[in-house]
Amino acid sequence: MLAYLIRRLFAVVIMVLIVLFATFTIFFMLPKWAGQDVAVLFAGKATSPEALDGIRIKLGLNDPLLVQFWDFVKGIPLGRDYTNGGDVTHCPAPCFGYSFRTEVPVWTTLKQDAPITGALALGACVLWLLGGVATGVTSALKRGTFWDRAAMTTALGGVSLPVFFTGMVAMGIFVHTLGWVHIADSLSTDDSIGTWLQTLILPWIVLAFLNAAMYARLTRATMLEILGEDYIRTARAKGLGESAVITRHALRSAMTPILTVFGLDLGVLLGGAVLTESTFNLPGLGLEAVQAISNKDLPVILGVTLFAALAIAVANLVVDLLYAVIDPRVRLG
Repeated sequence: MLAYLIRRLFAVVIMVLIVLFATFTIFFMLPKWAGQDVAVLFAGKATSPEALDGIRIKLGLNDPLLVQFWDFVKGIPLGRDYTNGGDVTHCPAPCFGYSFRTEVPVWTTLKQDAPITGALALGACVLWLLGGVATGVTSALKRGTFWDRAAMTTALGGVSLPVFFTGMVAMGIFVHTLGWVHIADSLSTDDSIGTWLQTLILPWIVLAFLNAAMYARLTRATMLEILGEDYIRTARAKGLGESAVITRHALRSAMTPILTVFGLDLGVLLGGAVLTESTFNLPGLGLEAVQAISNKDLPVILGVTLFAALAIAVANLVVDLLYAVIDPRVRLG
């Protein structure tokens, strides 16, 4: 188990470095190769040539690609000094650079946005996991009944409707027409739990409706396959009750593919739920990434990308470890 965990942690580090290097190359070197000066993106076209030269020296834009990348990676755990001779700017660890537009440290922006994205992802995933799995199991047990057809039709509608459409309809009904829900203009850790719940309850439901539909269909298909296995018939022949057969045998085996998909979905959401945050104007990592792309704010884009890659890698590592807990047939070597 320990050896497996060490190998997986090493693989996570390698994967994050590869993603980081690819993203760093795309956003910092491709503009240069295409004839666009990154220093101009930072300072603007009206900046004098002398000032642009100083910016290139301070940001290390004249260094080779590998040197720039190493300085960036080294600055994350150790911090980094930006200097062009007389002017020195210290970026404390963890240093992801400074925003081109606000000149605020990227890490400060990530710390402000991550709690909102985390609360959105965790709340929604609990709703869609419980609702989707329960609906899928019930549909499998009542195959061909009115409940089965109604549930799968609803699931098909949930999968087909994009989140921005469902979100706008939900806001039009529950926020602007009925006034049952109030969405705050901004969220911070200083706000009360009531403010967070009022603001996030509708995004939770909308996001959970989309994903619960996919999980319901996946659970139903997996359960139908497992219920036809020999060991399920053996368990019933030995006199086990139906509830024990379903929960201790069939559902436990069905959780393996569900966990696989869940790890990917949760990791992606923790990296930034772009459409949901944009629809409900939630100041999380997803909305921050959209604004950074619009403003060509390269350090912020790089920071959000690294956070997303790390979230996906960690989520999949946790899922791999849970396999052995959920399914005794799985052994970690």
